Amino acid sequence: MTTLNPGSRDVSRILSDLTASGADREFLAHAELHLPRLHELFVRLYSDRSDGFERLASVVDLARRSWTERPAALKALDRDRESAPDWFEDERMLGGVCYVDRYAGGLRGIRDQIPYFRELGLTYLHLMPLFESPEGNSDGGYAVSSYRRVNPALGTMEELAALAADLRRAGISLVVDFIFNHTSNEHEWAQKAVTGEDGFEDFYLIYPDREMPDAFERTTREIFPDDHPGSFVQLDDGRWIWATFYHFQWDLNYANPAVFEAMAGEMLFLANQGVEILRMDAVAFIWKQLGTTCESLPEAHLLLQAFNAVLRMAAPGLLFKSEAIVHPDEVVSYISPEECQISYNPLQMALTWEALATRDGRLLQQALERRHALPEGTAWVNYVRSHDDIGWTFADEDAAELGIDGYPHRRFLNDFYVGRAEGTFARGVPFQENPRTGDARVTGTTASLAGIEAGDAGGEDRVVLAHALALSTGGIPLLYLGDEVAQLNDYGYRDRADEAGDSRWVHRPFRPEQGYADRTDADTPAGRVFARLSRLIDVRQSTPEFAGNELIPFDAHHDPVVGFLRPGPAGSSVLVLANVGDHAVHIAPLTLSGLAPDAVDLIEGAHISLRPGRTLPAHGVAWWRVALR
Repeated sequence: MTTLNPGSRDVSRILSDLTASGADREFLAHAELHLPRLHELFVRLYSDRSDGFERLASVVDLARRSWTERPAALKALDRDRESAPDWFEDERMLGGVCYVDRYAGGLRGIRDQIPYFRELGLTYLHLMPLFESPEGNSDGGYAVSSYRRVNPALGTMEELAALAADLRRAGISLVVDFIFNHTSNEHEWAQKAVTGEDGFEDFYLIYPDREMPDAFERTTREIFPDDHPGSFVQLDDGRWIWATFYHFQWDLNYANPAVFEAMAGEMLFLANQGVEILRMDAVAFIWKQLGTTCESLPEAHLLLQAFNAVLRMAAPGLLFKSEAIVHPDEVVSYISPEECQISYNPLQMALTWEALATRDGRLLQQALERRHALPEGTAWVNYVRSHDDIGWTFADEDAAELGIDGYPHRRFLNDFYVGRAEGTFARGVPFQENPRTGDARVTGTTASLAGIEAGDAGGEDRVVLAHALALSTGGIPLLYLGDEVAQLNDYGYRDRADEAGDSRWVHRPFRPEQGYADRTDADTPAGRVFARLSRLIDVRQSTPEFAGNELIPFDAHHDPVVGFLRPGPAGSSVLVLANVGDHAVHIAPLTLSGLAPDAVDLIEGAHISLRPGRTLPAHGVAWWRVALR
């Protein structure tokens, strides 16, 4: 056993061994570039481990073997991505997300949908958890029993690799979830850890009694109190194991470098199946330290950077996507070229719904002004809603500047979106509601939350407005497939035993076959919403100003109006305005006086004059190509 040396000796030794072993020249170039950083991170994470150097050398050899096995087509993709590292910032990017079984029955069904995905304009397809998981409740597949086997009900790993290749030929990148904070209690690692098998006894955090669990739980929070109190669950033999989320999801112990190596191997395996983006699930929770919240600790960032360095050696075209539903300051901390290159934008999502409920765009406008900017080489994934609940993740200090008290405002928003507030148009369902504190999150499809289910006259407009913001603020817009044809809540989940206890299934409906059949019928909500969203997508994908992330706030001088400029490569800009209110507003000539008077309405495809000012209808959206004076 050898400890890690903080100097360069370890790196030289590993590179020398790689050269002597006849490692591929291209891999050697990657290793020379990224191994020094990986070594530095290992020193910071594992300097106290007697096996630190051996584990580092083993991880590098794992990367070498993975590169050797990597298909030639994926190596060619790597080279393309390295030569155009901003490929994911293109205005043509459009994401879609779905559950394989609910949307298409299985992987073969997804393959059959590729012509539709091309019709819609997708360049990125996120398939929700599809790996082998426990029967019954598996947290929607987020309890993984094997990262190398597909859920047999959906298909096989060979079919996933074939699908990835077909998607790639269609210009669509495959995205999957990588659940790396925890595994299912049925994973072979978990079973070996419980029985104390050599090499696995330290893969999870297991304690003989309540002394350490009690100590940790003084500073950690309960995530799913309906499932179990605290952060630990008891094993059949009386011991206690860390389970942040559901009782069948056991947290991995990343303080053990063997766990790092094992998980790096799973990532590399998936990369070689053709997965191009890994959604890194629950990134905030992956490192534990007594006396802290065990969330967003510095070591969590170091681990992500270390995994990134490994992937840069053996699958350099692959991206990490961060999923961190935490304080806005912490969300952005995970986003960098060396950590997660793209990230969900939960703040914009939540504040879009906040603005529609309050008919006031100021909190969203403030967020776009203050919290939208990202490091170069990164991008937001902007979404209207996801498979998960809506939590009101705005910063209380931001809200206070606008005279908004965070706690009662969240209570109002919860009440509004579950149909309990006066004047609501929403038909959402509460998730994890605490009757004692009133705390809850909201579930529901876009159409049901926006008012279509309730028959509200503004429902379709709100669906379009919310997506127009996601399509125009920068980064990668993401559609929950089915929302483009106005799918409604599925209350049938209450009658399905494995789903009845989790209200999030209300907004995970099966493929809305009638909606897709109606998508060309302008006399149906599905047809009208589909036509309007298709038009927005077409315009976005032909508008260079929508590439990248740069956004310049624009004050429309109306509280209901969110406004910003997207500057383009040739000196032009697109002015985006969105009226979240229930009444038309007139944008005065003086407000527009900094712009040249002649503009192009991109959505309508018409030349317009700004001289007399312009009127935005209730729930209206404008994308105008303008020139600055």
